[in-house]
Amino acid sequence: MSKIVKGTMLLTGATFLSKLLGMLYVIPFEAMVEDTGGTLYSFAYIPYTIFISISTLGVPLAVSKFVSKYNALGDYETGRQILKSGMQLMALTGLVSFLLMFFGAEWIAHWSVSDTNTKGNSIEDVTMVIRMVSFALLIIPGMSIVRGFFQGYESMAPTAVSQVVEQIVRIVFLLGAVFIITEIMDGSIQLAVSFATFAAFIGALASAVVLFIYWRKRKPYLDKQLETQEYSYDLSQKSMIKELLMYAGPFVLVGVATPIYQVIDQFTFEDAMVAAGLEDQAVSAFAAIILYGHKLVIIPVTLATGLSLAILPAITKSFTEEKKGQLFKQINQALQIVMLLILPAVAGLSILSSEAYGTIYGMQGLDLKGTLLGWYAPVALLLGMFTVSASILQGISQQNFAVISLGAGLLIKACLNIPLILVFGPKGSIFATGLAVGTAVLLNLWRVKRTINIPLIAFFKRSLLMLIFTGLMAVVVFFIHWGLGGLLNADESRIGALVTLLVGVGLGAAVYLWLAYKSTLLERVLGGRIGVLDRFLKRNKGASA
Repeated sequence: MSKIVKGTMLLTGATFLSKLLGMLYVIPFEAMVEDTGGTLYSFAYIPYTIFISISTLGVPLAVSKFVSKYNALGDYETGRQILKSGMQLMALTGLVSFLLMFFGAEWIAHWSVSDTNTKGNSIEDVTMVIRMVSFALLIIPGMSIVRGFFQGYESMAPTAVSQVVEQIVRIVFLLGAVFIITEIMDGSIQLAVSFATFAAFIGALASAVVLFIYWRKRKPYLDKQLETQEYSYDLSQKSMIKELLMYAGPFVLVGVATPIYQVIDQFTFEDAMVAAGLEDQAVSAFAAIILYGHKLVIIPVTLATGLSLAILPAITKSFTEEKKGQLFKQINQALQIVMLLILPAVAGLSILSSEAYGTIYGMQGLDLKGTLLGWYAPVALLLGMFTVSASILQGISQQNFAVISLGAGLLIKACLNIPLILVFGPKGSIFATGLAVGTAVLLNLWRVKRTINIPLIAFFKRSLLMLIFTGLMAVVVFFIHWGLGGLLNADESRIGALVTLLVGVGLGAAVYLWLAYKSTLLERVLGGRIGVLDRFLKRNKGASA
């Protein structure tokens, strides 16, 4: 397999495990704090995610691009210097962001809930949880710089391992604190959620320790590279920071794309639902879409997240060295991997949405919540394509355009969110997000095509084949959902939902994998034969897609 695929698999595996843990912990978390606590938790995490992206200024990905570029030019010293300067910059922005979020928490709370809200959370409650989560801003920006530095060397293990450790420590602290407060001390849900948000700070500390260990281990090798260097561009600190921010600036917004869409919901969803006469569904629908449903939908997007981190150094290197053929191949491969794996995943999740939601979160209110997840699932493909296409734009030095595409998407979301909720109910929020992200993706792909005149015919041809295979898979999954689900009463029985989900996912994945393997689609997209599958499935070597 190609280096991009290997790096992608490592980061995607780590991100997937992290997201899977993030989904699984919500099961006991939801049982202890219910929809009221879930909504309160979202009120803290949505602005926190935005502040994280603002505090990092898009610098970690920019450091990855910066280091990769100067390593390709044989200048390792400049990469080390940007690490030091970037750490100083991130310490400052992290501190400023912490102060803004901590002291601005009450203002954010006023925007999130009204004095007469029906969500069961007061302005004081929202203020408290926002302040508790803000402490993580003191650590995460500096930590992310180190991750970006290693990624610039196409070394993905430090990011992958630190990411998993961070999530494990955060979840252990979160569940432990919530359990002690709600079950042992008989404390309030609001107090429990405040400690749940503080878990972000504890997880960040653990991640920082892991990265420090990796740095100590890798430093001798990095020092040897410095000794072999023959030429340095001898950039001043001002020049380095200027170039870094030129790469990073537009990706401040790209990094907060999803949370900005969510914050539009946070500020408009309740009022729109009340105006639509659906006030009684507001709490459940908001929690189902923004927190609980999003945990499931985001899992397929982890592939794109890992891929975007893995391809950026490789694309930057090819673009810097003006290797057009290699550049075209890398971009096509990246787009095809997203379609190959995310398309069938979202199709299956959409069909088995009720079974998935019921299995994870229980059967209460499943008619509404399962339906919302079914509509939301396809948006994962668009979110994945946006993440990867934005990373491609950065690799070919067109990062400024990402601001335009994202701006267009946000305008669509802001203008259509309330009208679509009034017409379609809570589904309208999902429709507005889908239209917004889809527009941004199309604009990104148009810009890539126009900038480097890349032929995308292979991408479209193989995407059509993937669509056909996904359609065949969907037929199998639908009959399992309809037949086995009906037989086991999956709409009312959690065990029935679990069995239907496992059988549907297992057979659906087997059908799609078999079709993709037998047609050689897998090896053509991933860049090589799949040894494990070769041992289990027989196919003539001369077969072609």
